[in-house]
Amino acid sequence: MYKITLIILSFYCFVTYSQEKAPKISEDTTKNWKLTSLYGANGTQSSFVNWNAGGRNNISILGYFSGSANYEKRKFKWVNDLDVSLGGLQYIGKENGNEGLQKTDDKIELSTTIGQKLNKNEALYVSLLGGFKTQILDGFAYPNDSVRISTWLAPGYLNCALGVDYVPNDNFTLFVSPFGSKFTIVNDTVLANAGAFGVQAATYDGNGALVTAGRKLRSEFGAYMKMSFNRELMKNIEMKSTVELFSNYLDQPQNIDVNADILFTFKVNNWFSSSLNWTAIYDDDIQIQLSNGKVGPRFQFKSVLGLGISYTLRNYTETK
Repeated sequence: MYKITLIILSFYCFVTYSQEKAPKISEDTTKNWKLTSLYGANGTQSSFVNWNAGGRNNISILGYFSGSANYEKRKFKWVNDLDVSLGGLQYIGKENGNEGLQKTDDKIELSTTIGQKLNKNEALYVSLLGGFKTQILDGFAYPNDSVRISTWLAPGYLNCALGVDYVPNDNFTLFVSPFGSKFTIVNDTVLANAGAFGVQAATYDGNGALVTAGRKLRSEFGAYMKMSFNRELMKNIEMKSTVELFSNYLDQPQNIDVNADILFTFKVNNWFSSSLNWTAIYDDDIQIQLSNGKVGPRFQFKSVLGLGISYTLRNYTETK
């Protein structure tokens, strides 16, 4: 973990230095910040009585938070985003036994980009990008809820990249870097020994005794690209999308990691809304076992549809 600590401290020093070097003027600098926060909760409940088609009584709830803090003054730009979501499903009724709460969504995602504009009239920035992803609770391969397959910081992903950011307007950004790094953290001994999420697995002798423990950190260096596109598609319908690509120069660069996310928000009024979220992931280092027993890299897809309450806070007036 000392490597991760060193990286985070170095990144913090860069942020502090950049803020100190930013032009200082006597006017109120709070107007240079744009702060946005979205709070929401979605829920469903299903009950069945003498229902011929079958079904299991259940209740589910999903809570989420999305926040951004963006600073811009003259040629300097600092963009920060935080997304947190956690949801679960509980089967109810005597016929369902003692099944515990099953997780349906679990995400912590933080990203920050610091940029200096190359030219006053251009949309190009020299930028340093950092990102971090992990989860909050343990994950299990249901219906077997005794075998843990993931947990806090297992996996955890840390990205750092230096490159060029193209920002023509508030709706679109394209960041390209030939100098990117990706760190995969598996801070769990059992999962690390099993070689989960692409880390080097443990080695054992002929009697099954542990010879070398599995590594808890995998480092990669390569090219990185991130594209974001957000806009209002029509009145009360908004879209927020992100695509990330990474190619590891040091090991099979032709196998590109893909992480794509798109969120549609359908707003009813200031309090009620529905949302549709699709997430797609492909990582050649993650081995997934199918029901037929075959193991290998697989395309991962998640879809979440929700209806509930949400509320947005801003310190500025939104322009269309």
